Amino acid sequence: MKLFSIILFFFCFSVVATSQTGRPLRGTVVDDASGETLPSVTIVILNSNPLLGTVSNTDGTFSFEHLPVGRYDIQASFMGYEPAIAKEIVISAGKEAHVTLSLKENINELSEVVVTPKINKQETINNTAAASARMLSVEEASRYAGGFDDPARLVTSFAGVAGNVSSNGIAIRGNSPQFLQWRLEGVEIPNPTHFPDITGVGGGILTALSSQVLDNSDFFTGAFPAEYGNALSGVFDMNLRNGNRWEHEHTIQVGTMGIDVSSEGPFKKGGQASYLFNYRYATMALANDLFPGLLGDAAGMRYQDLSFKFNFPTKKAGTFSVWGIGVIDKYKQDMESDTTKWESVTDRNDSHFDQSMGAGGIGHKIYLNNNTYIKSAIAATYTKNELYVDLFDLQKNPTRINNMEGTNWNLSFNSYLNRKFSSRHTNRTGINITRLAYDLDYNISPSFPNDYLPMENFAKSDGNTWLYSAFTNSTLRLTNEITANIGVNVQYFQLNKHASIEPRAGIKWQIQPKHSLGVAYGLHSRHEKLDYYFVTTPETGNELPNKQLDFAKAHHFVLSYDWSINENTHLKIEPYFQYLYNVPVAKDSSFSIINHQDWYLNTPLVNEGHGKNYGIDITLERYLANGYYYLFTASVFESKYKGGDSVWRDTRLNRNFLLNALGGKEWKLGKHKQNILSANVRLSFQGGDRYSPIDETASKLEQDAVYDTSKAYEKQLDPAFISNFTVSYKLNKTRLSHEFALKIINANGYKEFGGHFYNYKKQEVEAYRSSVVMPGISYKIEF
Repeated sequence: MKLFSIILFFFCFSVVATSQTGRPLRGTVVDDASGETLPSVTIVILNSNPLLGTVSNTDGTFSFEHLPVGRYDIQASFMGYEPAIAKEIVISAGKEAHVTLSLKENINELSEVVVTPKINKQETINNTAAASARMLSVEEASRYAGGFDDPARLVTSFAGVAGNVSSNGIAIRGNSPQFLQWRLEGVEIPNPTHFPDITGVGGGILTALSSQVLDNSDFFTGAFPAEYGNALSGVFDMNLRNGNRWEHEHTIQVGTMGIDVSSEGPFKKGGQASYLFNYRYATMALANDLFPGLLGDAAGMRYQDLSFKFNFPTKKAGTFSVWGIGVIDKYKQDMESDTTKWESVTDRNDSHFDQSMGAGGIGHKIYLNNNTYIKSAIAATYTKNELYVDLFDLQKNPTRINNMEGTNWNLSFNSYLNRKFSSRHTNRTGINITRLAYDLDYNISPSFPNDYLPMENFAKSDGNTWLYSAFTNSTLRLTNEITANIGVNVQYFQLNKHASIEPRAGIKWQIQPKHSLGVAYGLHSRHEKLDYYFVTTPETGNELPNKQLDFAKAHHFVLSYDWSINENTHLKIEPYFQYLYNVPVAKDSSFSIINHQDWYLNTPLVNEGHGKNYGIDITLERYLANGYYYLFTASVFESKYKGGDSVWRDTRLNRNFLLNALGGKEWKLGKHKQNILSANVRLSFQGGDRYSPIDETASKLEQDAVYDTSKAYEKQLDPAFISNFTVSYKLNKTRLSHEFALKIINANGYKEFGGHFYNYKKQEVEAYRSSVVMPGISYKIEF
């Protein structure tokens, strides 16, 4: 009733009169290489009738007023530059639309020019990527079924990326999710998801960054440019958008998952500075009350997050920005009170998780001249994790068997200089210095989680270290059709004085107006989680066997073929090969960090492991036009590893194939066709989870699930089929809009594999399979 009352209040509060026109469309045109704004650029709305156009102002800005509600494609054209098209720009009554168009300077004489507009959805924001990169539209995150307004879940629909229902961990081309680097506003940040690493290291439940504040971002799946260090599998380079500096706008969303409130606008009318913030409080309890049992163990989760960005342009000192994100997560799972129902160890323990994460910084960008700028940032990040587990006996007496507390503070400074020497050559060179502080105290019972033995400390340290890195990259436009990127990244880890020099290179050839080829290579590396370096065991005493672990490294090779079938349809094919080495493994064991799932580690390791991933990714996409779109992705691959016993095996994430089919349709309804009904579906079919065979004899002896690790990951479950649906209805009124939505993840109730447990009653090992269906019913008002 409370949820219904809130929705009714806002709906009745709105203005009743309808209107055909939406809020203004505003944009900026910039030089692709230098970032300098371009005046006098011709802007045309392609799908308008009659054709609408304007010219950018002296500061590169432009605007359109009184456009009918709907979606538009915008083209920018300028003498001496290649034209560019921004697609799927949404005009609504509740929020202004903003777009940035980047134009590439033409390096040929005018007589040689063949006008072929570049479509923004085919280009990354960072223009130094030759392959394995995609620009992520925030609008897609809210529109695509299965996205759940979560960018991390959205990218699992891309070729080569695997995901799960219960976790938004991003497994790229068979690699572990922990090998991915998260970046925000140009700064590496901790995993920005709610309940990070609890569902598997590198994953979480939902990303803490709401689509209300995110700007378009880049997602790299291999051979990424020299600018990116300390990443092994991929990079998620996210940005916060600037708030509206012309008008105040607000959004309130309430639903079964909680409440979401955002606001933006100018600090003062007519000024250049703006603010943007979003607060979200979520609880799974309401959804569980409405749909009992669908959420499984997730029903006990509570979380909240806050994100913001303040933007301060100045006349002579450049542009300053202040940004931040904060996350608080709490989860409690109580033991089963009826001891006669105890079947597994989870029935007889209490678990408490308290996690928090924060990141914030001050950014600055200043132009030294029309072709040169410096972009810098000072940022701090903070994470705190507390986990307590109590095991109860039949008399309900508790014994603490797990007590882990870890806090990390990072302080970083990064800066780069971007200079466009000519239309043929642009260079970007920068540095990054990070102070890594830590306070770790990890204790666990040797027989966790099955017995009452006293806890032992396996990682305890309090101190700090430094990570230094530098890069340089040159973009060379050999012709209008051929662009090369050559660079290098260097890293130095002060904790153990290890260094890494990593060359990067890529070339892209537009062989015909609609066909292009690309090839990219990169050597990449990443240091381990800090607690891994401070592991101790009863055998090693006070010695730190992992402190000298070197960077894990990987060679990435990618070929890419792009075919723009027509203005709305695009095909991409990418074969790839990756070779990993220096991978931490356990001596004389099948264990490798590649397969590690738990958010802690208490094993001595050596840099003697290897891995290889190879396959082909295929993407066929139709952009949203004439009211419908589709996206088909397919990946066929192998992912192998060699552990400390020197045996090549399948990795845990070697699913062999991934198939995704997405599609959606929009209908314009209402007297003036101002309302939008949207229906979207995503169907996923992927190879099953891999696991090691059970050692039945040892399991009965230990009263626990014991795996035969000599045959690690030889078993594989049947393929998984998962369906996701989204239906929404948006009513556009005068200067505001209402949206009602139903979003369902795992609508068919696929039962995910969660490992094995020993059933005390049956005295045998059973597979843990659970069906988590995530239903979201929401109402959103924008005004």
